[in-house]
Amino acid sequence: MKTIEVTATEVTAEEAEQRTIRRAELVPDRSAFIDTVLPQCAGKENYALIGPGVSENPDQVVPVTAPHGFNLGVAALPHGITNSLHLHFTAEVFSCMSGKWLFRWGVDGTDGEALIEPGDVISIPTWVFRGFTNVGSDDGWMFSSLGQDETGGILWAPSVLAAAGEMGKFLSANNEMVDGEPGQPPEGVALTEPLSDAQLAALPRFGLDQMRERLAQPGDLHWSSSPFLDSRLHGGGAELALVIGYGITEDRLQNPKVYNPHGFSIAWLRAEPGQGVSAHRHDASQVFMVMDGRWRITLNRENPVSSEIGPLDTFSVPVGAWRQIESIGDQTGQLVVMTGGDGRVLLEWDDAVVSAAREQGLSRDTNGYLAPSAIVDRD
Repeated sequence: MKTIEVTATEVTAEEAEQRTIRRAELVPDRSAFIDTVLPQCAGKENYALIGPGVSENPDQVVPVTAPHGFNLGVAALPHGITNSLHLHFTAEVFSCMSGKWLFRWGVDGTDGEALIEPGDVISIPTWVFRGFTNVGSDDGWMFSSLGQDETGGILWAPSVLAAAGEMGKFLSANNEMVDGEPGQPPEGVALTEPLSDAQLAALPRFGLDQMRERLAQPGDLHWSSSPFLDSRLHGGGAELALVIGYGITEDRLQNPKVYNPHGFSIAWLRAEPGQGVSAHRHDASQVFMVMDGRWRITLNRENPVSSEIGPLDTFSVPVGAWRQIESIGDQTGQLVVMTGGDGRVLLEWDDAVVSAAREQGLSRDTNGYLAPSAIVDRD
């Protein structure tokens, strides 16, 4: 197989710490969007983790600002609180970590509904109004993955803009919230115009069956026990389930639940304590979001630096950096792997991994997929 040309990136301990986003250190934004003035939306928390996302609050805290080709945030709502109807121009994918959520979609939210629970991942189509309510008994937490570095912001349903205006809150033409009197916008400020009836009528419609194809629940997942070259090696052995795109799998028989381009791929990865993914690197941006267990991420082949993350923590790996992933808790660890780009991402493995895998009878074919060494290593 042809050697993959990836420029090595040496990561300092300081940068590794900056790219470690711990749940306990996050700063919630309770006024990120115009609908927070509405009673049914009061108390919702938004977090920008990587990039500013679609926030309408210019003062929102963003832990990692380096461009990734995508944005990552969090929707965290107390029981009974709603996120109002809006649409996105780029992909929006929710990975549910806790809570029970009722999603609805369509101009007035009546085209369909779906119940989302922990372990579910749903991709809402672009140019479709969507909203959701935490209908569970506890606070809920969903990671929100957004396509592109520049998302173009969001458009609110006309009913949302009207209701906020009655509360004296308006949205300027440059996507910032401005205050006025109830029902009276401030003078001299150009406001965002709601979509016309004709524009609303031209938006795409999605039925229940179509949206079900974009929802990956735990029972839908097809886990590969041999997704990587190190699957038979000590320190390897992680399992992978594709959700959106092909991403980093080396199992030629794996297919994702959702195929259409998002600007990133999403997959679940799980491993028993002591297992993980051996030293490798690639040329795409990548983020890990933890659902269960504890994980150690070790960077660099020389001068290694490590970071440990637990439930609801996030880690962003610099492009081209050597990385090793290990489940270190006392239970099966599970996390979401988000990788930049719409195509397959080819991995470069440490030479020791390649040699050890060959001794176990496993190599890769010219297409970068796992294959028996006896067949592909004949010279």
